[in-house]
Amino acid sequence: MPYVVTRSCCADASCVLACPVNCIHPAPGDPGFGTAEMLYVDPRTCVDCGACTTACPVDALKPHTALGEGELPFLELNADYYKRHPHDDRTPMYVLPKQRGLPAGDLSVAVVGAGPAGLFAADELLRHPGVRVTVHDRLPTPYGLARAGVAPDHQDTKQVTELFRTIESQPGFSYRLGVEVGTTLTHDELLRGYHAVIYAVGAATDRRLGIDGEDLPGSASATDFVAWYNGHPDRADDHYDLDTERAVVVGNGNVALDVARILTADPEALARTDISDRALAALRGSKVREVVLLGRRGPAQAAFTVPELLALAALKDVDVSVEGWPEGLDPDTDDKTRLLSQLAARTPVEGRRRIVLRFLTSPVRLTGETSVHALEVAATTLHTDEDGTVRARATGETRTLETGLVLRAVGYRARPVPGLPFDENSATVPHEGGRVEPGIYVAGWIKRGPTGFIGTNKTCAQETVEALLDDFSAGRLTPPVHGGGTVTQALGLDAWRAIDRAERAAGEAQGRPRVKFTDTESLHGAARTAPVVPA
Repeated sequence: MPYVVTRSCCADASCVLACPVNCIHPAPGDPGFGTAEMLYVDPRTCVDCGACTTACPVDALKPHTALGEGELPFLELNADYYKRHPHDDRTPMYVLPKQRGLPAGDLSVAVVGAGPAGLFAADELLRHPGVRVTVHDRLPTPYGLARAGVAPDHQDTKQVTELFRTIESQPGFSYRLGVEVGTTLTHDELLRGYHAVIYAVGAATDRRLGIDGEDLPGSASATDFVAWYNGHPDRADDHYDLDTERAVVVGNGNVALDVARILTADPEALARTDISDRALAALRGSKVREVVLLGRRGPAQAAFTVPELLALAALKDVDVSVEGWPEGLDPDTDDKTRLLSQLAARTPVEGRRRIVLRFLTSPVRLTGETSVHALEVAATTLHTDEDGTVRARATGETRTLETGLVLRAVGYRARPVPGLPFDENSATVPHEGGRVEPGIYVAGWIKRGPTGFIGTNKTCAQETVEALLDDFSAGRLTPPVHGGGTVTQALGLDAWRAIDRAERAAGEAQGRPRVKFTDTESLHGAARTAPVVPA
């Protein structure tokens, strides 16, 4: 197999379109395109031309001769996909960039949120002549979770920001950073200032466990913990007591795996990344030797992706074990259960840090007088509803895990957007195909909930932009009456580039990708060498 996809990717189809023999799937039009964990290269028909790796904006494709030891399982994953999905039609795919005719005159759009969803929406809009897009964000820096959510030991995943740099370099693109809609600028002001507004504000909060003791010191959100070690200005000064031998993470999605890896990583390896300096200092003094991940249901229902599980299995000097295998579960049910069964068969090595994936276990309550000292958990069994949903039920058997740190990682939740309707149950803005009403649109997690991967935001943005352009063509959008709000100062693209240069220069001096400025004052200080966007 000459080339291999080695992780969850951006799924923007660049490699699919570049391939001269149509050997990369799911492709546009295939079931699963835009929602699959990753794309796959057919080993039978790849001609080793290298076009895919040249086209890939995030360096997710590698020749098989360049795979590291931990990446070798991707060979089998790619081959197995085509055993299940032969894709016998090998007609080369030629897809011209989609461009539709628009009415005469400029179209100006405000995008609220500078993360992947917002930037992909801007990219879709800027494919059309005469469109101007201004991306707003309350932070002085763009890229959302791609900057403040991706774990620092996954620097390859952060290469998606190179794609974002290409997007923001297009004519018609501009930033207004450090602007909070609802505070600095109102929803009504945005509507008056642009033909349309797309909200791509994501899901900024986490779901709670709803158990006793959850508010004790030592119990925290994994969302906040991730923001802390990534140097997010809102959380950079937080403190976590790592003076405990065991940490517990409730949840078994990708965020839970990220947290477990960071807590057990060699701090000297992290020192070569863009991790927050404050977090690095805390991790150097950490006493954590074991991280237990709790899943209410079984291995087959785990939310983490296969690429992230492979990254966990490839860790050096960290034991990974699996506990709580349901009776009757076939280890070969799918790729995920097969990998988990292989981890379960490993023999621990004395003295290593340890990550435990413990299934069929539910949190009951946190105990401690002034801070968390222990977590009571209950064993569960699996029951299948009539509609096929697998649910966990407590057996009544409980045990206690001594720990001083419990992090909940059971999902994100969006906040209501001022001026927009909000569904409390789904924590999304009600819409039809991204349209809230003509002139107001949503994209990303505020639209569909916290599901999918970075690349999922691309197909999501395409749908929303199609709805917006339909309304513009039909004359349903109100022309702007002024320049987009009364903000006296906002940071533009030049300011962000100044921050980026300063962080990269500081990183180069230390042999790191960048050293992040983690407070608003430092970020604005780095930006002062660049022009300020006028009101």
